[in-house]
This record gives sequence, C-alpha cells and structure tokens, in this order.
Amino acid sequence: MPMPLPLLLSMTFRLFTDRLHARLAEEGHPEIRPAHGYAISRLVVTDGQTAVDLAAYLGVTKQGAAHLTRELETWGYATRTRHPTDGRAQLIVATARGRALVARVAEIWAEEESRMPELDTVRAALRSYVDDNGDGRTPMRPVW
Repeated sequence: MPMPLPLLLSMTFRLFTDRLHARLAEEGHPEIRPAHGYAISRLVVTDGQTAVDLAAYLGVTKQGAAHLTRELETWGYATRTRHPTDGRAQLIVATARGRALVARVAEIWAEEESRMPELDTVRAALRSYVDDNGDGRTPMRPVW
C-alpha cells in the first residue's frame, strides 16, 4: 500500500524546513524559527504591518505577535516606524537584514527544489488539484 499523499507531503515539508533552518543557522541566523519566517515574510510582502494586522495574519494573539516582533527587532530583522495614516499606530517593517534573509530563504528553497528534477510535474499536479477543488478561502502564504 502506498504512503498516503498528505503524510508524504507533510514529511517532505518537514524535511525541507529542517534543511532550511540548518542552513540558516550555518549562515549566521541560528535564532530563526518557522514562526519568525511567517512574520518576516509578511512584513516584506506588505511593506509593513501593524501588530494587530500581523497577529490576525499569523493567527496568534496580539501578545504573541508582539513577542515575535520584539525578537525580530532585537536581532535586527525588523523595526518600528510611525504609521503613515494612523497617528496612534506603529508600523512594523522589515529592515535590510530582514529583506536579505527572505531573499536568501528563496534561494535556499530553489536550491533544495533543484535536487528533485521531477518536481515540475508534481507541482503542476498539485496546483491543478488545488485550483479544481479549493474553495478560494485558503490563503497562499510564504512558508518556511
């Protein structure tokens, strides 16, 4: 009996993620965990977020988002600035170091994917499945 596809996909994701974080640690980013990746990617893609918006995106409490944000700030991946339209809010934005990290992660993902030449066929089949069966509500998020 073949391994169920969801389990195989989960195992593959875990392997990719573990390899990514091992490489990041070797390259000087040992503190980064997947939760940081979701947060910093969102900051890069959106050119900044309020803590409330970031918490909603991540599906965590405001306190959880504040904790992640403080860590990212401490490590130099993010900073706070005045919100351009709301004088009461602060905008959390990625620093040059944060943007470089996101770019490096994309390079590492591509390197890992290049190790599987048949991946284009798998990707096309999975994309077709999602397009044909998805409800349009599941957001596609940068994941690492």
